[in-house]
Amino acid sequence: MKTIKTIAAIARPSSLGALLAAFLVAGCAALPSPPLRPVPYDFGPGAMAPVPVDRRAPLPPLALASIEASGGAEGSSAVLYRLAYADVRQLRPYTLARWSQPPAQLLQLRLRDQLGQRRVVLTAEGAAAQARIAGKLPALLRVDLEEFSQVFTSPTESAGLLRLRATLVEPAIGGDVLLGQRVFTVQRPAARADAAGGTQALAEASDQVAQDLAQWLEQMGR
Repeated sequence: MKTIKTIAAIARPSSLGALLAAFLVAGCAALPSPPLRPVPYDFGPGAMAPVPVDRRAPLPPLALASIEASGGAEGSSAVLYRLAYADVRQLRPYTLARWSQPPAQLLQLRLRDQLGQRRVVLTAEGAAAQARIAGKLPALLRVDLEEFSQVFTSPTESAGLLRLRATLVEPAIGGDVLLGQRVFTVQRPAARADAAGGTQALAEASDQVAQDLAQWLEQMGR
């Protein structure tokens, strides 16, 4: 009889321990998961290899104004998309994706890199300093970003769509003189139907529009 009681006494703590362990596991499972943070995206590091030396004569300096963005909240870093097969007029933000900076600022950096390969690209303040040295203000490029979104034509197919309006003016005492204006629209297919695919397509579209804009300025003699 003593043997049976001894065995029961020994087994009881072990059972309580198992019960306590099961309770702790269940309690941990009931804890809320930490909130997911949005994934930041940018346009990538740019050219990985050295840019070939361009032996053509350098182009005149150019002032690049801060890019103005229309649509969405000003200064927003949301990654936006449209459902062309549902309601193409509605801009929707991804919940768990963000640009590292507002798209207008990312595009400004990309344009500066591209245009700066053959010329000096100045800010408004830099243009004023250039005028004090050369006695004349450089031409001013204004850019309005009108569309920057991933457009889904079906649940599995989409493209990055970028549209901007470029206005080139020559500052003068009596007011700016319009030299030219053009709308650039670039569309690049997305390899994936998600934020990662959309941001990659928009980065590629930004590279292309920077090249197109640089060619247009050269055609304008600027």
